[in-house]
Amino acid sequence: MTDQFCPTKLEKLLLSTDGSEFSEGAVREAISLAKRCSSKLLAVSVVETNPEYEALAPQLVEKAEKETRKVLESVKERASKEGVDCDIIARQGEDVYQYITEEASKNKASMIIMGRRGRKGLKRLIMGSETARVIGHSPCSVLIVPRAARIEFKNILVATDGSRYSEAAVSEAVEIAKRCGSSLVIISVVPSDTESPFDIVHSEMHKGLISDEESKAAEKNVKAAKTMAEKEGISVSGFILAGRPYDAIIETAKENRTDLIVVGSHGRTGLAKLLMGSVTERVIGLSECAVLVVKRS
Repeated sequence: MTDQFCPTKLEKLLLSTDGSEFSEGAVREAISLAKRCSSKLLAVSVVETNPEYEALAPQLVEKAEKETRKVLESVKERASKEGVDCDIIARQGEDVYQYITEEASKNKASMIIMGRRGRKGLKRLIMGSETARVIGHSPCSVLIVPRAARIEFKNILVATDGSRYSEAAVSEAVEIAKRCGSSLVIISVVPSDTESPFDIVHSEMHKGLISDEESKAAEKNVKAAKTMAEKEGISVSGFILAGRPYDAIIETAKENRTDLIVVGSHGRTGLAKLLMGSVTERVIGLSECAVLVVKRS
């Protein structure tokens, strides 16, 4: 049974919750993971405020603080029922992400676990600046859990583009699959503007849309990752696809009933620390399953 195994070395987990329905998946899976791995759980919640607001409406700040305490106490109680040791941390200030990443650094957290806001339409493509900033500044990997997502470590998908960032993601995915007896799907996507992703290997009619060089590089990336997984005795399959990368990742995850997508964190444009690349951002915004963003150490 896969659920007997801890996916990776997790001594301390930092759960970020705001008490909203969107945090529910993160709370549930953080407690489950802490129980499975005998990890120490730290639950942090930040009251968003600023000096002007505190001066104008101190009673509202006080009310928000009380509510935050209540949220954290209920998480602690839920964890305790599962035999999980949970410490709670309440902070307040302007930049929520700073407090979350500070606590992760201070407590030497192995992973940050957080929820994802529910959004519709185009807004779903952008994960929200706080989440993006937490990932950008985090000292450790970040697990984003949509409300309804359950992580069973049965089917894992990892996307590789051959960069050193995705090498870290592949290593982590292989490690998790090995420990949990998961099936692993490895994909590499050659960017193309077609409406829906297609499999390069089996699609002669689309050959003209992508260069040989790109397709060979993708093949090489998948082959290297597949070899690594096979050496560990993992049940693995690899696909080379073309299309919009985030579409291809999301579609393949659905087709393979993936319960965890593993990606690397890299900033290609602008402020490297804040922007992790639009592909990762869109995968997090649109995925129905949990997404683990692996930080390169």
